[in-house]
Amino acid sequence: MAGEPVNVNEFEELARKVLPKIYYDFFSGGAEDQYTLKQNIEAFRRITIRPRILVDVSKIDMSTIILGHKTSAPIIVAPTSSHQLAHPEGEVATARGAAACNVIMGVAFTSTCTMEEVASSCKAVRFIQTFAFKREITANMVQRAERNGFRAIILTADTPRLGRKEADIKNKMIAPPFKNFEGLISTEAVSDKGSNVEAYAAETLDPSFCWKDIAWLKSITKLPILIKGVLTGEDATKAIEAGVAGIIVSNHGARQLDYTPATISVLEEVVHAVQGKVPVLLDGGIRRGTDIFKALALGAKAVLIGRPVIYGLGAKGETGVKQVIEMLKNELERTMALAGCRTVDDITRSHVNTETERLLCRM
Repeated sequence: MAGEPVNVNEFEELARKVLPKIYYDFFSGGAEDQYTLKQNIEAFRRITIRPRILVDVSKIDMSTIILGHKTSAPIIVAPTSSHQLAHPEGEVATARGAAACNVIMGVAFTSTCTMEEVASSCKAVRFIQTFAFKREITANMVQRAERNGFRAIILTADTPRLGRKEADIKNKMIAPPFKNFEGLISTEAVSDKGSNVEAYAAETLDPSFCWKDIAWLKSITKLPILIKGVLTGEDATKAIEAGVAGIIVSNHGARQLDYTPATISVLEEVVHAVQGKVPVLLDGGIRRGTDIFKALALGAKAVLIGRPVIYGLGAKGETGVKQVIEMLKNELERTMALAGCRTVDDITRSHVNTETERLLCRM
């Protein structure tokens, strides 16, 4: 590829060339057959846009408010692990890039920089992500998050145990020390048939964590809780009953259970179940501004961007993170203008056609 990347997909190729194969595979890979990994992206291509013409689009406003925080666009940097495997500055560089673009940064508790280092690096609005960890780990995380100015908790609820990523097994992937766990568990690399990833999971995750435990989590924090990993209307209803502040439709970037549906294909089911009671966000498969537009049209308040940000970080550090976010913002702005939408609130369900609707029209 010659010259500067002109879209987000080209950053993946740059990252592939720069990163050691074991780390590129770690970031890019999905579970088992990687069916869901492919479908997360392919499903967007089966949705078409229904534009409106002759609308005054001389000014486009992409700003939105997420849990009371105004951002420049309906984009959140997804909480992903181990950024120092992509770039030495790790999550600090990612956070600075997000802050420069005025979007919210999701910080994984399994980050390679501490949450304190990320918090002191910039003034981005930050949400902390946690898994269903054992209670003493979760309580420590909550206290530190509140002390360091994080604004919300993202509870990733689809990981009672780790999915099976075969590339990591073949590569004998060794997870880096997760600094947020220092003093809580052993952070030394433990040999587990060549990998310490499963050993980390066994020492930290609580597979008994269930819906009733959200009440406990709410009791130890004043921060709003978003639940990530919802793929059905049934679970969306349970999440509302549990009192969460928001729902993230996600299949964990296709890294957990293979053959789950593409997130964009179940977004409407979740939105209908929620009935506007809390914001619904979409995670998975976003590679274009048109993808963001489609997600918003189907009811998402915002989208989370995971791998593309990592690829930008790996290719160019903080600058790459900024370039990826700005590319997506610029593409969304252009899409809105060409579709006749001046604000994100102007993007409605009537602006897209799904594959199912097109098939019904032919009958």
